Amino acid sequence: MYQIWIAFTVSFLVSVSGYAQQKSCCSLPAATSRFASFGSDQKFLSAHESPIPLDYNARGRMITFSTPDGKTGNAYLVSAISNTSNSYLFVFHEWWGLNDYVKRMSDLYSDSLKNVNIIALDLYDGKVATDAEEAGKLMNGLNENRVKAIIDGAILYAGKDSKIATIGWCMGGGWSLQGALAAGRHEAGCIMFYGMPDNDVNKLKTLNSDVLFIWADKDQWINEKVKDEFVKNMQAAGKKLTVKEYNEDHAFANPSNPHYNQANAASAQHISINYLRSCFQ
Repeated sequence: MYQIWIAFTVSFLVSVSGYAQQKSCCSLPAATSRFASFGSDQKFLSAHESPIPLDYNARGRMITFSTPDGKTGNAYLVSAISNTSNSYLFVFHEWWGLNDYVKRMSDLYSDSLKNVNIIALDLYDGKVATDAEEAGKLMNGLNENRVKAIIDGAILYAGKDSKIATIGWCMGGGWSLQGALAAGRHEAGCIMFYGMPDNDVNKLKTLNSDVLFIWADKDQWINEKVKDEFVKNMQAAGKKLTVKEYNEDHAFANPSNPHYNQANAASAQHISINYLRSCFQ
């Protein structure tokens, strides 16, 4: 009995230590597991061509930070023009990983949000896929406990006075919502580009802001049923959800994807920037 009590006490102390009064999700996000299962879907794989190599001189720098699981996390940081800024945009990459396309997008966000620190999180701990088969394996093999620790570590890195918005595409779209949930009182906004929503109404009730959902009505995976369920659950949670619909297919905003539409990608980017500006006012 004494050994059981000691084990329980240690388990409890581990669960509450290292989070420095940060609010985390109450359970692992089943939504991200559902999306990760697409990594075994040959139709999903064939819908994604390999990214064209990008010769890009990134303006930011790679950083490391401590994570609550006793490890370190990696991220690409583009600092705000003011070294006292507490505003942060967390960028969540697609299933490819933290590649040069994500770094370029982070630089573009920095151009428009000059007094916001841009942090593109590396959910794969340094791995980057160059073809769909590899990306599917990385996404399928993602350890959600590890990703949660990376997100919590980034929140701790941002600091106790931080104001955090999140954005992500595809796989990262779902993690953008999970990042917003984890940020708790620090959360200022959330943008999901065709990502898998969380349908746990009790979790959605804890959101500290509204959500902008960029949705492609030809998407076979984040389809109309998924979108409608998200709308219903956000209403049940008493939270505001704005759905911006495009007559496009999945990944239409990614310039390396065959479904890329430059005009609509630019439109979605414009809407996203305006939304983020309002988050940090």
